[in-house]
Amino acid sequence: MQPMRKGRYLARLAETSADLRAAQRLRWLCFVAREGASDAAARLEADALDARCRHVLVEDAATGRLACCFRFLPLADGGDIARSYSAQFYDLSALEAFDRPMLEIGRFCVRPGLCDPDIIRIAWAALTRLVDETGVQMLFGCSSFIGTEPAPHAEAFAVLRARHLAPRRWWPRIKAPHVFRFARALLPGQPDPRRAMAAMPPLLRSYLALGGWVSDHAVVDQGLRTMHVFTGVEIRAIPPARRRLLQTAAHRPVPTLRAF
Repeated sequence: MQPMRKGRYLARLAETSADLRAAQRLRWLCFVAREGASDAAARLEADALDARCRHVLVEDAATGRLACCFRFLPLADGGDIARSYSAQFYDLSALEAFDRPMLEIGRFCVRPGLCDPDIIRIAWAALTRLVDETGVQMLFGCSSFIGTEPAPHAEAFAVLRARHLAPRRWWPRIKAPHVFRFARALLPGQPDPRRAMAAMPPLLRSYLALGGWVSDHAVVDQGLRTMHVFTGVEIRAIPPARRRLLQTAAHRPVPTLRAF
């Protein structure tokens, strides 16, 4: 993927160890520091999968300050899905039958305090370019809600249960020891869809707008103090109008794009 620019932001692949450390520092700010961690000697959020992934950086083009990052792991098809980060937490045996290239997206985060929607737009434009260049037919990953208690996210879980559960042929099953089975839980009877969507993580909201789906349970991750749902979207299922918007953003920069 060649570097691409939209408005004030530049998206590019990490190329050096310094680039990777910058991404790991931002991940630390987003996933660890919010819990009050103060260890000055280890302000990096890193794991063994980093070495097997490529990393996308979204920077302020004027200052070079990192605004957003994510990593991606290409898989030849579902037969390789046991190599993914998600497979640590979900039984993905149903997806082993997927016979086209796949891409796992992980550790997606935006610098705390930045609310510019162009950050998400250029990140998705970069991701769309990766899909177009590699022939990927499914995107997947874990979408995280902050905190380990389900009550603050009850409306969001209710909307996921009502509208966005995975197709049975790809159904992710329980593997992790601590989960919240929101598809079976007592949740609000009449959630406000608009409020629920606004409260969902930005990456998950974008997946759902593209026809994405989720597992019927959330995994409680005590290490990162989050609850995450397995999320997938088949490229062929993306509504044509949205796909055109994504490809326009990826190949003909339009700073005012409003796809999400």
